[in-house]
Amino acid sequence: MKRVVITGAGTINALGHSVPATLEAMREGVCGIGELEFRDVERLAIRIGGQVRGFEAEGRFNRQQMSLYDRFTQFTLTAAKEAIAQSGLEFHGELSAKSGVVLGTAGGGVSTWDENYRSVYEEGKNRVHPFVVPKLMNNAAASHVSMEHNLKGPSFTVSTACASSNHAMAQAFAMVRSGMAPVMVTGGSESMLCFGGVKAWEGLRVMSKDACRPFSANRNGMVQGEGAGIFVFEEYEHAKKRGAEILCEVSGFAMSSDASDIVMPSKQGAARAMAGALADAGIDPGKVGYINAHGTGTAANDKTECAAVADVFGRHADSLMISSTKSMHGHLIGGTGAVELLACIMALRDGVIAPTIGYEEPDPECALDVVPNVAREAKVEVALSNAFAFGGLNAVLALRRV
Repeated sequence: MKRVVITGAGTINALGHSVPATLEAMREGVCGIGELEFRDVERLAIRIGGQVRGFEAEGRFNRQQMSLYDRFTQFTLTAAKEAIAQSGLEFHGELSAKSGVVLGTAGGGVSTWDENYRSVYEEGKNRVHPFVVPKLMNNAAASHVSMEHNLKGPSFTVSTACASSNHAMAQAFAMVRSGMAPVMVTGGSESMLCFGGVKAWEGLRVMSKDACRPFSANRNGMVQGEGAGIFVFEEYEHAKKRGAEILCEVSGFAMSSDASDIVMPSKQGAARAMAGALADAGIDPGKVGYINAHGTGTAANDKTECAAVADVFGRHADSLMISSTKSMHGHLIGGTGAVELLACIMALRDGVIAPTIGYEEPDPECALDVVPNVAREAKVEVALSNAFAFGGLNAVLALRRV
């Protein structure tokens, strides 16, 4: 099997409109969660989120593109442009024919659904724009990235709720590792921060009205975010031959299904995914220095994830660092694993561990080193990125410093 490395990264999220800005915010423990600003927000009980501010789509895309690009697609194209530029790749000839795109999203064009339902049901209009369907479909972002960058190989979208990005990146990893593709553009995006998107989540009663505090005893729920994280996964020898900068190596992955409950997580399912990723990578659990946790800030997720970590790592669980950057940028649902992968890259490449901010009270059921409130400098050789979704769908990536 071939080795797989990351040679490009791009993002836009509540912490920053680029990778450097996002990593700096993570280092400083900046909170990107604030008051939501959109139509009818006053009708919501939940009015906070990790909203992307200062993003002027009209200055980035022309009128025709705007008619085709939902906000989640706009975020994806913005992040993909940064990632591919960093990689230094241009897709022509055989490289173009074999390279593709696999992206994750849970909701796709939620803003487009919301706008057009309002138009038809509230305003009484009998017609909608002819491009509504291609604008809202979940594969829209992947298709537009492939067209924008001449990627003619395998291209599709994965939708597995909060694990969508990790599942997508796992598929991209498998394709490069198997030799099916020399390069894959992968990651995920989400933009559910509109009236309908937040109203639906309110019904679950898992949302916080004031802050996201993963692992803290006084946590009271998750907070939504929005944005995108996009990466270039490349075969190691291909990258080495052209002298590319390597951010880190993707060494293994595993996926599992709880097969037990549509919303309540399972310790066993999460543990099998983490252990499986390490086994796939051929890495001893004792070598892991950092885990970017799913860490939603709900009681059920946090205590289940900590119990799963304890099961997989045994005594070493007390020595490794685990943090949730959702405390800073919110839960991007289908795009969350992609933005969180940046924290793993920062740990491996820069030796900086992103903190879990908002931590106020120790929880005996989350008695691990959650890197509370302040970033930490530490040399890390191996990191895991966890994603555990509604439906009991788990996806974990194992990464190694190069």
